[in-house]
Amino acid sequence: MFSTQGITLVRGGRTLLSQATLAAPAGVFTAIIGPNGAGKSTLLKCLSGELHADQGSVMLDGKPLSSYRSEEIAARRAVLPQTSTLSFPFTLREVVALGIRSGASSQPIYDVGRRVSEALERVGLGHYPDQLYALLSGGEKQRVQLARVLCQVWEPVKDGIPSALFLDEPTSSLDLKHQIGVLELARDYASAGGCVVAVLHDIDLASVYADHVVVLKQGRVHASGAPEVVVTRKMLSQVYGLSDEMIELKWGMKQLA
Repeated sequence: MFSTQGITLVRGGRTLLSQATLAAPAGVFTAIIGPNGAGKSTLLKCLSGELHADQGSVMLDGKPLSSYRSEEIAARRAVLPQTSTLSFPFTLREVVALGIRSGASSQPIYDVGRRVSEALERVGLGHYPDQLYALLSGGEKQRVQLARVLCQVWEPVKDGIPSALFLDEPTSSLDLKHQIGVLELARDYASAGGCVVAVLHDIDLASVYADHVVVLKQGRVHASGAPEVVVTRKMLSQVYGLSDEMIELKWGMKQLA
């Protein structure tokens, strides 16, 4: 579905990505992991079309992403950024409805109210849809934004064509219960035939929920593959700079290759 081939991105004299190649097929939950500053969010932004690489290509269904109109891309993928700021006194219902309008050019709005309600229920916020968004906690705001994103690409597969969720640190402000809830939602979306790409910091959660893990180090893809193959002592040492003592303290007796 979505893929990058050898993309390089330089900003302010700094190389943020270097020859980065990633494949994110439909039906797969792909997690991007790596230390701070590795280029994870930058890679996601290139994949979604928000940033344009200096070299290499970004593809959607085998065609250059640049060949699609913006409304066509919006109908195929939705992006949850790390942070979202709203200056107006929107209610939860109004914020989530923005997602439907983002993809409305290619999908009929059968019932805005019902879809918004379903989306809020799925993120555990269906009990007060008329609450002002500005009064929510950081974690609640993050879940509202996830509901908005879901509304944009509600069906993982529509008329035989898969959609994609791009999630940039979707669990960063959440407690453990809601972290698990969000990742289960993402896994279910991929299991239903959609594409999911998520930037995650928690290696354990990535290993449990993702089908495929891509490890970045200094803008380069260090490793990619199934979690049990990629998450090893050697990788943790080389990429994160962890000593054997640190690994034992974090993972204890868990078997790591």
